[in-house]
Amino acid sequence: MSRYDVVIIGGGAAGLSAALVLARARRKVLVVDAGAPRNAPAAHMHGFLSRDGLPPGELLTLGRAEVTSYGGEILEDTVTELVRGNDSGFSMLLSSGQQVSARRLLIATGLRDELPDIPGLAKRWARDVLHCPYCHGYEVRDQRLGVLGASPDTVHYAQIVAQWSADIVFFAPTDTVTTAQRAGLAARSIGLVEGMVQRVLVEDDRLCGVQLDDGRTIGRDVLFVPPRFVPHNDLLVELGCAIEESGWPVRDSTGQSTVAGVWVAGNVANPRAQVITAAGEGSAAAIAINTDLVHGDVRTAVHDVGL
Repeated sequence: MSRYDVVIIGGGAAGLSAALVLARARRKVLVVDAGAPRNAPAAHMHGFLSRDGLPPGELLTLGRAEVTSYGGEILEDTVTELVRGNDSGFSMLLSSGQQVSARRLLIATGLRDELPDIPGLAKRWARDVLHCPYCHGYEVRDQRLGVLGASPDTVHYAQIVAQWSADIVFFAPTDTVTTAQRAGLAARSIGLVEGMVQRVLVEDDRLCGVQLDDGRTIGRDVLFVPPRFVPHNDLLVELGCAIEESGWPVRDSTGQSTVAGVWVAGNVANPRAQVITAAGEGSAAAIAINTDLVHGDVRTAVHDVGL
C-alpha cells in the first residue's frame, strides 16, 4: 500500500492549488482525479486574474505540471472505497485496484449541474445556454438574452443579467411573479413572458429562441439558466461528515469538516465558488492541513525522544 501525507480527491482548481501548496511544503501528496471536470464544455474561463480567457483544460494542464515539478503525484482514477483508520489516518481503494493511505484528506470533488428537463437545453450547455453572468456575461453582451425563471427568487438573477444587455426577457411560469417583482422588471425594461418553455430552438448550430407550451416562439440568442447544484458528497457521507439538509458539508473557516483529518474545498462545499475562488479555498485548506500535520509531527517527535 502506498502511503502519503495527504491524498486529495479531485484535481480541479481547488485540488491542484492545494496540492501545489502542500508539495512546496515538502509533503508527500497524491491527487486522485476522475478526469471529468465540471467546466469541460466551456471554451474559456473568465475572472481569473492573469488567466482570463484561458481554456479550462489548459489551466489544469499547467496546474498538473506545476504540482509534479515539486514532487506531487497525480493519478487519473476514482476512489471506490474509503475507510477511516483507528489512528486518524485513512485508507482507500481505487477503481484500478490500487490501495493508498493518507494521514489527511482533502475532498475537492465538485458538483454537478442539474438543468431543467427541456428538450435541447442540455446540448447547448456552456455554449449559448449559460449559468453564470460573471463568467460569461461580457462575452454575450448586448445580445438578445433570456433568463429561465424556475422560482420567484430568479427574478433577482434576471436583474443581474441585465447588466450585460438592454434586451432581456424573463421567462416565468404563469402567476409566479409578484406585483413588486413585475414593477422591478418593468422599471428596468426587462420583458416578462409567462408560460412554460417547452423546447429550445436552434438554427445553423446556434440558439435562436424558445418555444412555449402555448405555441408562442420568442427569439433569443442566449439563455441564462440557474441550475440546481448537487454536490458530489458521497465520500463525505461515507466518512460520516455532517451534511446540511441541502447536501453541503458542514465546515469551518479553513474548510475542515466535522470528521478529524478531513477537509473540503471548492464546489463540493461552495456552489458559488468560481475557478479563482475554488483555487483560493484549496490553498487555504492546504495551509490548514499542513499546520495540522505539523502538530502531529511534534507529538510524534516528543513521544519518540521520551519527553
